[in-house]
Amino acid sequence: MRFFSIIFSVLIVNFSLLAQKSDKKNIGHINDNPFRQLTDLFATPNKYHNASGAPGEDYYQQKVDYSMNIELDDEKKKLYGEQSITYYNNSPDDLEYLWIQLDQNIRKKDAPALEKNESKFQLIQQTQTFASSYIKEPFDGGFNIEWVRDINNNPIKYYINQTMMRIDVSKPIMSGQQYKFKIKWWYNINDHVNDEGRSGYEYFPKDNNRAYVIAQFFPRLCVYNDVEGWQNYQFWGNGEFALEFGDYDVNITVPSDHILDATGVLQNPKEVLSKIEYNRYKKAQNSFEKPVIIVSEDEVIEKEKSFSKTKKIWKFKAKNVRDFAFATSRKFIWDMQAVKVGNNKVMAVSLYPKEGNPLWEEYSTKAVVQSLITYSKFTFDYPYPKAVSVHAKNQGMEYPMICWNFGRPDEDGNYSDRTKFGMISVIIHEIGHNYFPMIVNSDERQWGWMDEGLDTFVQYLTEQEFAESYPEVLGTLEKYPSRRGDPKKIIPYMSGDQNFISPIMSNPENIFQLGANAYAKPATALNILRETIMGRDLFDHAFKTYSKRWMFKHPTPEDFFRTMEDASAVDLDWFWRGWFYTTDFVDIGINSFKKYSISTSPPDKVKEMVEGYGINSDEMIESIYMLEDKDDQTINKLRQDRLKVLEDYLKENNSDSKIPKYFYEIGFEKPGGLVMPIIVKYTYADGSSDIVKYPVQLWRKNLDQVYKVVTSDKEIIEVTIDPNFETSDVNMNNNNWPRKEIKSKFKLFKEKIKG
Repeated sequence: MRFFSIIFSVLIVNFSLLAQKSDKKNIGHINDNPFRQLTDLFATPNKYHNASGAPGEDYYQQKVDYSMNIELDDEKKKLYGEQSITYYNNSPDDLEYLWIQLDQNIRKKDAPALEKNESKFQLIQQTQTFASSYIKEPFDGGFNIEWVRDINNNPIKYYINQTMMRIDVSKPIMSGQQYKFKIKWWYNINDHVNDEGRSGYEYFPKDNNRAYVIAQFFPRLCVYNDVEGWQNYQFWGNGEFALEFGDYDVNITVPSDHILDATGVLQNPKEVLSKIEYNRYKKAQNSFEKPVIIVSEDEVIEKEKSFSKTKKIWKFKAKNVRDFAFATSRKFIWDMQAVKVGNNKVMAVSLYPKEGNPLWEEYSTKAVVQSLITYSKFTFDYPYPKAVSVHAKNQGMEYPMICWNFGRPDEDGNYSDRTKFGMISVIIHEIGHNYFPMIVNSDERQWGWMDEGLDTFVQYLTEQEFAESYPEVLGTLEKYPSRRGDPKKIIPYMSGDQNFISPIMSNPENIFQLGANAYAKPATALNILRETIMGRDLFDHAFKTYSKRWMFKHPTPEDFFRTMEDASAVDLDWFWRGWFYTTDFVDIGINSFKKYSISTSPPDKVKEMVEGYGINSDEMIESIYMLEDKDDQTINKLRQDRLKVLEDYLKENNSDSKIPKYFYEIGFEKPGGLVMPIIVKYTYADGSSDIVKYPVQLWRKNLDQVYKVVTSDKEIIEVTIDPNFETSDVNMNNNNWPRKEIKSKFKLFKEKIKG
């Protein structure tokens, strides 16, 4: 028997090799297996970022405190500022200079960023677009730096390079030292509706008012860290911000009839609010059931009729934030509601002009509340005292504790489902940015997906929970119509022209389709990880671990990747490599389906191979042979004589195992580059079905095709891969046996356009 066991082992290997023919030549090669570890792409762990994905024992980060006096000139549309900065050098290095971001300089009329893209004439253009592009005098924004001085009012030498300013300190700032200095500046505020931009004003011609959303409005310190020293990559427009945490003390002067909110806690509500407004403001602090309206629509309509010539100073303080922003206008309706988040009380706040109603009064603060609850569940309890949603046309932008959001009804107050859900979704997304990157403070200038992708993923979870909390929002819909996160919705992008697709691990400035690349694809990838690969329990624990590890710190991509594996015991290097470092796509199909029957007589192919080893096949009486069923007559004949040897074996071994009625061998192919688990639905003749998930490791030794044997007491009549569309498979036409063509909505749309 030992002899025959050895022969069987040889035969099995030979049959396996025959079944997995390879066109590779007999030459050496490097390890290009997608399951190899990511050591070739990851930064080496060190004492700052350790191998588990956690901050290392010597991790450090700088701190920057700001004290500012700001004044908004509503008539001249200018912003003036004077600020004192305290820089804490917590690094082990002595610093010979400081780098400061001047983001407003992207709006200078001669800014290089304005010429970063090629331009061609379009044969047809809207009149407004043509005039804006070729006729209109360009807006001249950008910082006007009046002076930079030290704490003793001595001038400090500085040099401006586009959107960066170098401060040349008189002597190095030693490790562990503080350095204080001051800057005075002003700039022209842009019209963010017509001139674009993440901040600025919107003009309302009917009442001659403006609503301001002001951000990137002051010179801000660049990040200095262990990864690259100074993060002083120029601001070109797409790559957002890398910032240090610090404390803010900010006084903002605006017309006295304005309502203003900002990052931080209002220090003087009695001074800036009327008695009625103040009483409502205090009442809202403990209103957990529904929002309290502090300034109503009727009151705003009256305010719009006159323009105050006096001024008020709104005073705010914020601790441990990475940025500061504010919104102000006499047009703002103002409501707020308290919400319990863990042991914290947080104020959910909305500011919006009457043009946003009735949509904003109905849904804005609800969306803020739901965002705080759901994001906190999946990450950490929201640590700040408030979260503010501000309505601004065409905007979707985030800052600590405050954000701008689009979504406006028509002039009659009517709105479509698209407008409603678009508005709710953008509020959820921008409020969610408080978690990523305002607290988990990734480098947006380099890795846009680390905030946008992670935020879009939790946005997807929040949207579904919003519909559960407020089912009336759905109307006739069965579920919330999330734009991103569902694996089906990334297929058009992943199956598109490879000339216009970039890996996720690309700088935002170098990406063709930023929304799909930095938002949708990473969010979809995380959704697939949670639902299909890791499972919710493992994923949620790992994701929360990452979020808590890097609260108020600067994580890198490797920190995220390593933590997700470290906290789950799931090897995901193959997943990160494929989904984040390549533009490969998923395409897994069925390329063979064979029925087999047991026989005591060897087929000719087996006879030839056995006798090639000098063995008489007739002597192998204890063998079981598998014969492929070709037709019903063959099946019936074999079923009469095939079982005797196997039945005798089971009796001799006192086994009560039942011999299956049906034996199948199914071949799976992988035309796509990404390896993924194979999710298969088997449908039986009696109408029942089973779903089986084969692990991704099935591909580890053959990336082209693999086989699985299925035994059953029920006859299989249909096989379907990825029946619930879990893996973003780009081609469903090879996912079925018997083969049938399935045209996706995207394919049908392309065919319709082509026709």
